[in-house]
Amino acid sequence: YHGQTVLSGVSLDIYKGCITALIGPSGCGKTSLLLALNRLSDLVPGTRVRGSVQLGEHNVYAAGFDVRALRQRVGMIFQKPNPFPLSIRRNLELPLREQGVRRPDELAHRIECALTDVGLWSEVRDRLDAPALGLSGGQQQRLCIARALVLRPEVLLMDEPCSALDPLSSGVVEDLIVRLRGSYTVVIVTHNLAQARRIANYAAFFWMTERVGQLIEFGQSQRLFESPRDELTAAYLAGA
Repeated sequence: YHGQTVLSGVSLDIYKGCITALIGPSGCGKTSLLLALNRLSDLVPGTRVRGSVQLGEHNVYAAGFDVRALRQRVGMIFQKPNPFPLSIRRNLELPLREQGVRRPDELAHRIECALTDVGLWSEVRDRLDAPALGLSGGQQQRLCIARALVLRPEVLLMDEPCSALDPLSSGVVEDLIVRLRGSYTVVIVTHNLAQARRIANYAAFFWMTERVGQLIEFGQSQRLFESPRDELTAAYLAGA
C-alpha cells in the first residue's frame, strides 16, 4: 500500500470443497490476502499486487482477465453484515439482474434456493418485501451469504464473518459455514482459534517479520493445531 510492503512470500494451495482458515495476530496481512484473491484490492487506492493467483488454470492477475466474472465466481463476506437498504427480495434480485437473470420464475427460484441454503427461507418467506435492515444481525449476515450464493460462486471469502455477532448468532453462522463444506471452497479469516480448529480442513498461520506479514506455517488443521512444526506457531497457539 503506497509503497509499503504488508505481505510477502506467500505461497499456498486452497483445496476445492474445503474450508481453509487464515489465523494470526491483527495487522499481519490476512485480510489483504483475502482481498487479493478476487482482486477487491484493485479498489483500494495505492495498492499493488505482485505474483499470481491461480483459479483453476487461469491467473486472475493476467492482462485482460475478466474481473467482473471473477467476483461472480469468488464471492466475499465481510466482517460486519452489509445488506443493501432495500427489501430482502431486492437484496437478492439486484445481483441476479446484474448478471442478466430477468425471468420472474427463475428469479423466484434462485432466491428461494439461496435463502434455503442459509436457513433463512422459513424465517422470511412471508416478508420478502420487508426491509433487510429490519433483520437481526445474524439474519443480516446470513442474507449477505445468500446474496453471494445466489450467483452460484465456486469460492467464498469470509473476513471474520462472526466477529460482529452475538454468541448465539455466531453459532448459527458457524454451523452454516460447516454446511457449505463440499459444495463451496471457503477461505475464512478468523481470530477465534477454537472456531478455526472446529471448522477448518486446512489452516495457515501468519506473523509479522520486520513489519511485513508472512506465511509461517500451512497444513491440515488438525496437524497444525496439535503438532505445529514452527516455534512461532506453537507459541501463538499456546497464547505465549
